[in-house]
Amino acid sequence: MEYLLLKFAHIVAFVYWLGGDLGTFFGSKYVIQSQYGQEARTLALKIMLACDQGPKMAMPLIFPLGLHMASISGMVAIPGWLLGLVWLLALLWLANVLFLYFTSNAAAKAKVARFDFWFRITVVIAITAYSVVGLLDSSLIQAQFLPFKMLIFSTLVGFGLLVRIALKDFMPAYAQLVQSGATEQVNKDMTRSMKLAKPWVWGIWAGLFANALIGVHVVNDLVGMSVLLLLTLLTPLPLLLIARKRYC
Repeated sequence: MEYLLLKFAHIVAFVYWLGGDLGTFFGSKYVIQSQYGQEARTLALKIMLACDQGPKMAMPLIFPLGLHMASISGMVAIPGWLLGLVWLLALLWLANVLFLYFTSNAAAKAKVARFDFWFRITVVIAITAYSVVGLLDSSLIQAQFLPFKMLIFSTLVGFGLLVRIALKDFMPAYAQLVQSGATEQVNKDMTRSMKLAKPWVWGIWAGLFANALIGVHVVNDLVGMSVLLLLTLLTPLPLLLIARKRYC
């Protein structure tokens, strides 16, 4: 029963990650459309940010859920204390996400956002290292597909950080929109930020579909999983080149 509940939660996290990303993606189109009034664009942003909480909450939970299932099924050799630590860190990550969404304390939000950024970098490094060691040492991770799923997951966390970097000028521009109305520069900054972020969003979608294919064993050979990992890494690049050529 424990395994089935974890599996259910893992699937729900995947659904909310992908579905919430789609809602955020389509909502963002209305935020940057200058033909809409300030009130309509503000409402679109609120909807977009609310939709974005699904993926932001799913990301910290989907990895420990999968790792816990792998531990129960004997696919990974992980001591109980380390699994508990992974869960503790995941819940800390989730608490960061919720705090950043609900708090109105700008100073505290800025501090937590910086911590969250570096925390995610640490997550990317740790999971990537664990996955590579697991590929080289089958006594650590017995199932061949798991290191690939973990590597793709760490790539998606990295893409999420690149989305955040691409959007660094968006919120200041939006604040100016609210305070003094839309200007040509405000519209330009908001559009540019969104367009530069979208290639990484496409990369996240590619990685989610790749992990789904591996997870249900549609692709389970070494070559096929390597190709899916490579496609995940490469998906944003041509889109990013096009966006930079047009908006930079």
